[in-house]
Parts: sequence; structure tokens; C-alpha cells
Amino acid sequence: MANTVDAAIATMIANYEKNTGKPLEAWVALARKEKLAKHGEIVKWLKEKHGLGHGYANLAAQRTLAGEAPEPAGEDLVAAQYAGAKAALKPAWDKLAKEIAKFGADVEFSPKKAYVSLRRKKQFGLVQPSTADRLDIGINLKGVAAKGRLEASGSFNAMVSHRVRITKAAEIDGELIGWLRAAYDQA
Repeated sequence: MANTVDAAIATMIANYEKNTGKPLEAWVALARKEKLAKHGEIVKWLKEKHGLGHGYANLAAQRTLAGEAPEPAGEDLVAAQYAGAKAALKPAWDKLAKEIAKFGADVEFSPKKAYVSLRRKKQFGLVQPSTADRLDIGINLKGVAAKGRLEASGSFNAMVSHRVRITKAAEIDGELIGWLRAAYDQA
């Protein structure tokens, strides 16, 4: 699923008015009237003053500053994560992203430089190509004891409670998707 992030963004844009009360262009126009100069300021303003979720505020902030301080496109960040030595992990990312997208229209894929944050109203997981042969899936799963391959996150990442390490797409199974779905439901 080569354009998973682009598809998720297109879904967000299509659902803007239903989920936020206004289309994306209206939020961009409002934000531009505020004359805020930094991405973080716009996100904070949209979240605090207007109650937007992080994903919607983030996208509106990116569009508000487009041409002034361009952000790398989501798919470009994902492509960079799976370039070079980590290219063999891309099929695993594609399979995982496709399964996660099935959880609901409110799933937000928020690519960062080193990982992709998985969000609903709050972050429920993340996917990080940590080495050339290992993908780490962080899961924010409260109330579930670490057991077997669902290990405590430890020093891996403080934003999640658990981690699952995978080396190939075949390891993305019903058990892993079940843990991610439970975290999504808790978010």
C-alpha cells in the first residue's frame, strides 16, 4: 500500500467538516487571520481555542504555513525511513499500515523523521524501523501485562507502554493487530 499516508490524509480532508464543523480551507483561513508564525503555535491555538484533535490541527497548521515554511510531506518522511538499508522492511510497513487503516476513519498516520505516530484522539502506537532488519511497533496498551513478544517498552520509547519487534511482514498477525486494535479502542 504505497500511498497509505496520502490516503489517510485524503480521508482526513474529506472528514474535516463532519469531525470539526468546518472544511480544512476554513480552518486555514482562520489560522492565517491569527497571524501566528510557528507551526506549534497554530496547532496549540487550534486545539485549545477550537477543540481540534491533534491530527486535524497539525494538518491545518501545515497548510496554513505552506509556501512560508514547508513541512516535508508525510509520504516523503515514510519513504526516507525505508530507504537504503531499511528498504527490506517496507513491505512490513505497508501490510501493517493497511491493517491499521481498517480500524476506522479517525486513524491518523503522523509521520516523523524516524517513526510514524499512530493516533486517534491521542497516540495509541508508533511504528519505527529501528535497524536494517527490525521494525519496532510501540503500543500504548494500559492494563495489559507484558508477556511473550508483547514486551514492556522500557527505554525504547516513553510514549508507549509496550513494544513488539518484528523482522518480516509474516509476523504481522492477528495477535499483533489485536493488541493495536485494543490500544486504538482505548484511545
